[in-house]
Amino acid sequence: MTGWRVRDYTQDDLEAVIRLDAESGTSEEPPLFPLSEAVAALQALHPAVVATADEVAVGAAVSRVEGDRAWILRLCLAPAWRHQGLGSDLVTALEHRLFAGGVRSVHAVLPEGGTGAAALHNCGFDARSGLVFFEKRGPVTPQEVGMLSSLGAELPPGGLWRRVAGMQREKQLIERRLVLPLAQPELAAQHGVELPRAVMLFGPPGTGKSTFAHAIASRLGWPFLELFPARLAAEYGLASGLNRRFDEIAGLDHVLVFIDEVEEIAGARSGADATAVGVVNELLKAIVRFRGQDGRLLVCATNDVTTLDSAFLRHGRFDYVLPIGPPDHRARTALWESYLARAGAEADSAALASASEGFTPADIAHVARTVSQVQFERTVDTGTRTRPTTEDYLGTISGTRPTVSSAMSREFAHQTEEFARI
Repeated sequence: MTGWRVRDYTQDDLEAVIRLDAESGTSEEPPLFPLSEAVAALQALHPAVVATADEVAVGAAVSRVEGDRAWILRLCLAPAWRHQGLGSDLVTALEHRLFAGGVRSVHAVLPEGGTGAAALHNCGFDARSGLVFFEKRGPVTPQEVGMLSSLGAELPPGGLWRRVAGMQREKQLIERRLVLPLAQPELAAQHGVELPRAVMLFGPPGTGKSTFAHAIASRLGWPFLELFPARLAAEYGLASGLNRRFDEIAGLDHVLVFIDEVEEIAGARSGADATAVGVVNELLKAIVRFRGQDGRLLVCATNDVTTLDSAFLRHGRFDYVLPIGPPDHRARTALWESYLARAGAEADSAALASASEGFTPADIAHVARTVSQVQFERTVDTGTRTRPTTEDYLGTISGTRPTVSSAMSREFAHQTEEFARI
């Protein structure tokens, strides 16, 4: 006599299974499948068995069937009943039900030292050596999905950081100052590093400030939420709209909030009317509240840092004030190489970089797009595909006016010297 009886799970057993799961852990590592997935499988009536002794549940095994394959989500044993063969009986009973239902293979993944390893071995399961388990968790909980949608947030695709060609100097600065501490907060805390909460990006139009904001969110795996002051003003009034939106953001676990052309709502209060002053005051208070929570980063961008209210740039509000200027020769070369590879072009990237001095990433993208369109139309007209040449790009460059004038470049250099905080 074993002292227990194994039977099919019933809905009345749910509370007992949850209790057994809490009692059963023998490893510091969490199970591969969270309890919520096991409960969902039970509620969906996937095969499961329970062992009872004197009408008290002392063990359970829960599975989930996926086509002709099944996973053992849980093997729970009351501590007093371990090492008596109960686990093997539960596994055997469960696999009989699975194979009888058409399942052809049964799998289980346990943390090292986890409950059930001996039972699986005794029942003939093979342990696969030489495997590495990879895992990537989603950046938001299911409960947050609806909130993100209502706020207009998005989950940036992975890999945006790698796609930011060129601008290596700016990328390294942002990677070191922002991404590393936010991605490794425990290690940062060990070194006394305070996590960044807000950063100001400034530079001429088209230099990639908004691209960097998206890429940072992608690099961190956080939702990206852009605030549009005009939309908030139309819906609620700007001051109250900002207050309301930041209160809603406080309910998210992780988020990167982006405000482009922030000078429109954070201009100097001196000489401004009462409404504008109220908006600036509200935004400053919202930043203070925002900084009080972990797992978030505010990125603001402006074309002209001198137009901002002086209180905005004080220490304690923005951790860093980072210049994002036109790419240098090396960065332009990298940008051109990325576009040439995409177009299959046979062109001299160094020559194009020299010819496009003063061009922003947006200017270079415009030239590359124009040349590709011309080549596409030529192929359609002639039926023969030709590859763009250096001369094709140089001709388009010569007919393109750079976004950043010499005067703007000089002003950016002056602002970098006076305001940058890196």
